[in-house]
Amino acid sequence: MDDKKRLSGGEFLIHETEADLVFIPEEFDEEQRMIRQTCQDFLDTEVYPLLDRIDNQEEGLMRSLLHKAGELGLLGISLPEEYGGFEQSFVTSMLASESMGSGYSFSVAYSAHTGIGSLPILYYGSDQQKERYLPKLASGEWAAAYCLTEPNAGSDANAGKTRALLSADGTHYILNGQKMWITNGGFADILTVFAKIGNDRVHSAFIVERNWPGVVILPEEKKMGIKGSSTVQIFFNDVSVPVQNLLGRQGEGFRIALNILHMGRIKLGGTVLGAAKRAITLSVNYASERKQFGRPIGSFGAVKYKLAEQVIKTFVTESAVYRASHDVDQAIAELKKSGMDRNKASIEGIAQYAIEAAILKVFGSEALNYIVDEAVQIFGGMGFSSETNVDRAYRDSRINRIFEGTNEINRLLVADTTIKKALRSGFDVVRYANHVVKEWKEIRQDDPTKLPYFKEKYFYIKNFKRIALFLLGAISKKFERNLTEEQMILFNISDIIMNVYTAESVLLRVQKLEKLYGEAGIGLYKDILEVVIYDMAHLVKKAATDAVNSFATGDEHRIWLERIGRFTIVPPVNVKEARLRIADKLLEENRYFL
Repeated sequence: MDDKKRLSGGEFLIHETEADLVFIPEEFDEEQRMIRQTCQDFLDTEVYPLLDRIDNQEEGLMRSLLHKAGELGLLGISLPEEYGGFEQSFVTSMLASESMGSGYSFSVAYSAHTGIGSLPILYYGSDQQKERYLPKLASGEWAAAYCLTEPNAGSDANAGKTRALLSADGTHYILNGQKMWITNGGFADILTVFAKIGNDRVHSAFIVERNWPGVVILPEEKKMGIKGSSTVQIFFNDVSVPVQNLLGRQGEGFRIALNILHMGRIKLGGTVLGAAKRAITLSVNYASERKQFGRPIGSFGAVKYKLAEQVIKTFVTESAVYRASHDVDQAIAELKKSGMDRNKASIEGIAQYAIEAAILKVFGSEALNYIVDEAVQIFGGMGFSSETNVDRAYRDSRINRIFEGTNEINRLLVADTTIKKALRSGFDVVRYANHVVKEWKEIRQDDPTKLPYFKEKYFYIKNFKRIALFLLGAISKKFERNLTEEQMILFNISDIIMNVYTAESVLLRVQKLEKLYGEAGIGLYKDILEVVIYDMAHLVKKAATDAVNSFATGDEHRIWLERIGRFTIVPPVNVKEARLRIADKLLEENRYFL
């Protein structure tokens, strides 16, 4: 394999990535930084002063905010110029998602409109459909929503019962059914609706306009968090949908839904970054101001631990998000170069990284959950009061583990898709597992601490990869067709794969930062890397041990546990001092600073 070749999705498990090939946030260009600043200015002036009014769902307010964002061009970042957009890269659109991610309920409306609301039309629409809808979606004149979920069809989306029957004269579909949990549904003008045509077993997709007879919008749902975002049920009662509003081909709806969900998952990884950074800034501001026992609470070790962990989890998430986003951009560019049109290339490019998308969704949402939970803890009693924004951040965070497929579904996807993709690529995980066992027998465990710094760190990550590959092969061989029923074991392996990808992303980022800042300028980054590998070694060992305990017995069990122990050995790290240095820098800056 060419060392300089981009790795396809999931290949990080079997190949080493070159640091030169990854993108890191420190490389944003001037235009990207301007877009980020425009987003921040919009939140500062238009959103943050109105948070209570937004949460109270003041009539027309969220809709007007989306319109204002459209006037600034913030709704068309991913859309082609011919439809009023800016046609920016996937990395840039991710940066916009991150920047808007700190906007609480507004970020949900923004993400739904620019992502699942607009992109199905961009990627699958006819020229006529794009010309009619995209310019008004880019400008904010119209708002968009995505209607997939039904009362008895959540994670199992294809179980939906909404039906479309072709009219006798063949000019319209008659649409009947019910959709629920529709974000932006209370004010959206354009709805992408999934339904089965006639006796089809799979969905098709339709573009439905809100003002058509038979579209019935129910009152707003009352929710635990994201209270300002519109969430409704929508009924379709004999809605007449022109045949030209079929989106894509008949029966293509499931594929449309799947590919849009891949995009939504990876984008959610960016969105939670913005929320995490704002929660950290609120945390450190309060820790610097609040005094107990005659000194700021930020001076206490217990609080410094929390602050440092908030920073570490955010840095890890960010490293993985922009690594994956750049890979998507590269895949899209290569597909376009091969002759594929832009929209199909975008769909295929994102789909290539379905594994990474699921990883980012799970890891990022759980990192944010930790960060906002500790923000409340740092605020103490005030954190439990609705007078502070950490109360809002805590409640708003919880939905991210459910959005875009629950974290449970996405954990299953990580392991299952890795196995299936390996087989499609001619890579037999059982054969590779046997190869790993052979390596275990033959490799002499030299002292890795004698290696150059980054090679040493990769040595540990490579060992984590060996454990993941061995387990994938072992369970595939043992359970065969019954593997999908072994969800707890699959969860163990997915957690290992997630730890491998995110830890390696940090390593690659820090390695690249050394070239930008020099060895003397990356001390804190090394602190983060050291803590991450040390902690993840223990997480990998626990997950792998749990998996082996679940299916192995006798000598086989003993041997495998010995090997897992051997391949999760990392040198001791003074994690206390490393976290203190990270927390002290955060307190000095009094804001998220990386």
